[in-house]
Amino acid sequence: MIKGNSLSVKIILLALLNVLLLGLVFLLFARLQFRFELSSFLLAPARERILSVSRLLALQLPDTPAASWTQVLQQYSSRYPAELYLFDIGGHQLAGKPVELPEPLMKIVRTDPFPHIRENPPPHPPDDGPIGSGENGPPPRPSRGGPREFADGPPPPHPPEASNPQNRYRGGFHFAGHRGLGSETPLPLIRTTSPLSYWVAIRIPIWTQNRGEPIHAAIVWKIRAFWTELFYFDYRPWLMVALAVIAVSVLCWVPLIRGLTRAIKHMTAATGRIADGHFEVKLPVNRRDELGKLSQSINRMTERLSGYVFGQKRFLGDIAHELSSPIARIQVGLGILEQHAGEEEAPYVEDVREEVEHMSRLVNELLAFSKSQAPAAGVSLIPVNLAQVVEKVLEREGSQHVLVNASVDRALRVLAQPDFLFRALANVVRNAIRYAGDAGPVDISAMPEGEHVKISVSDRGPGIPDRELENVFRPFYRPEFARQRETGGTGLGLAIVRDCVESCGGAVYCRNRAPSGLEVIIRLAAAAA
Repeated sequence: MIKGNSLSVKIILLALLNVLLLGLVFLLFARLQFRFELSSFLLAPARERILSVSRLLALQLPDTPAASWTQVLQQYSSRYPAELYLFDIGGHQLAGKPVELPEPLMKIVRTDPFPHIRENPPPHPPDDGPIGSGENGPPPRPSRGGPREFADGPPPPHPPEASNPQNRYRGGFHFAGHRGLGSETPLPLIRTTSPLSYWVAIRIPIWTQNRGEPIHAAIVWKIRAFWTELFYFDYRPWLMVALAVIAVSVLCWVPLIRGLTRAIKHMTAATGRIADGHFEVKLPVNRRDELGKLSQSINRMTERLSGYVFGQKRFLGDIAHELSSPIARIQVGLGILEQHAGEEEAPYVEDVREEVEHMSRLVNELLAFSKSQAPAAGVSLIPVNLAQVVEKVLEREGSQHVLVNASVDRALRVLAQPDFLFRALANVVRNAIRYAGDAGPVDISAMPEGEHVKISVSDRGPGIPDRELENVFRPFYRPEFARQRETGGTGLGLAIVRDCVESCGGAVYCRNRAPSGLEVIIRLAAAAA
């Protein structure tokens, strides 16, 4: 499972951000170098569709009675996602439901497409009758604001667009030729709110049957939803392009990411085992890059640490073994001296005896500590009945002055080395009785938790400062209140506990209880029934 803060997610997001930035740089370059307009590119399909429908409508209106124009517009409105209206260049509505146009759109509608022709009209034959007198002709044009009557005939077949800047209006479509609609600039979308609508005005000519001059009108499109309608903006090609870009990025980056994360995962697992004292770990060196060099460095570090740690273990064991014999001889000599010492010398002999006994306990702890640090690979783990081990611990470490409550299911079994498990529980119970026996009973409990068993030894003593909870498992470490000889030990008890538990493949930690007390928790693998 990939987490949100994992290295894989960060690299993938960085790759997608890189693609996005490259796209923005390309768009900026195209805009500056080729005058490329992104809005024109996005709206090009919508412009062509709107123009196509407007052409059809421009061809149908001359063959339809003027009274039916509104009905024709309603048919187109039901067929396409828009409401259509017809206006002349004077801003008068010719067909469609009554509507009030936004002011910017009204300026576009009132733009005269051929003002130079109207100022210098060409000659034409006499009129054949008023406009709209034919059966299928358009309605009479309004007198105010409408186009002027041509006195001498129809306009030239192709009005000179290039010489007339008024023939194209900014940001929209323009009338190009006698019988067609064209476009040279992007579609002008006028946006209004309350309710949200988009407005477009398309210039069309309406040709009469008895006159060469068309009625210059505009079809107004009122669009309720522009970007969500496939007729105007089809997001599917863009979605396919985005998915293709993501797929290409994934194909390019995923192999690299998987190689990096796999190597880092192996290193993390190996360093974690090394931190737990398993120095037999070796990383595979099959890469020639920086990660391969890092794996080689970790392997060399493991070898050096293994030499230092096991050398220290051998040194402690050898020192403890060598000290055992002299201390034993000193104890024998003190026994003889006590028999021959007088009353004046007895106190001095007693002080020496206490010191020798302290040294003897320290040497025994050193021997136990060196044995507990045996490599985990050399320890044979077998199913052990936990209740029986707890009973043996209480027989050895129990006190008549301290109540110890044990609640362990007799069917509960764990995978452990029996001697190591006994030594670990004995040290924990001994510490609880020594430092918190006067504050209340000591509780020993065990319960299964999935594939593990949780063993808890808790007391009601003063506890340990939170900043020292992890340090108490270090060799020769003693809290401030336990540094005196009368109350403190050698500082190896909990260190032996940790080494014994880890040699059994488990883990140990401690925590303070509320309102007071300390709880030491040991987790071991559960044995099959």
